[in-house]
Amino acid sequence: VQLQASGGGLVQPGGYLRVSCVASGSFFSITDMAWYRQAPGKQRELVASITDSGRTSYADSVKGRFTISRDNAEKRVYLEMNSLKPEDTAVYYCKVSAIVDEGFRFASYDYWGQGTLVTVSS
Repeated sequence: VQLQASGGGLVQPGGYLRVSCVASGSFFSITDMAWYRQAPGKQRELVASITDSGRTSYADSVKGRFTISRDNAEKRVYLEMNSLKPEDTAVYYCKVSAIVDEGFRFASYDYWGQGTLVTVSS
C-alpha cells in the first residue's frame, strides 16, 4: 500500500488550506484514515481521524477549524483547514489502516504517507 499526500504550502494566518492523501496498491479494504502532524522539535500528534463508517474525531486544538473527510471510491482522505494559526505549522502525515489478504488470513496494517509541509506565516 502506498500513500501520496499533497496540498501543503504557505498560507497566511487566518487562511484556508486543504491537504489530501490517496492510497494505492493491493489491499482488501481501508478502515480508519487519519492525519497526524509533527512540528519542528515536537512529537508527532494525531490531528483528526475518520472511520470507514464516517465517524470523526479531532484534537482539541483543531476542533471547529479542521474537517476530515474521505472518498471511499477514490481511496482518498482530505483535511480542510480553516482559520489557520502559526502554531498549525508542521509536516502533515496521513495514516491509513488497511486490511490485506495474505492468502491464508486477512490482516490489518498501518501505512504512512511521506508528509506534506504546511507553513502558516505572514
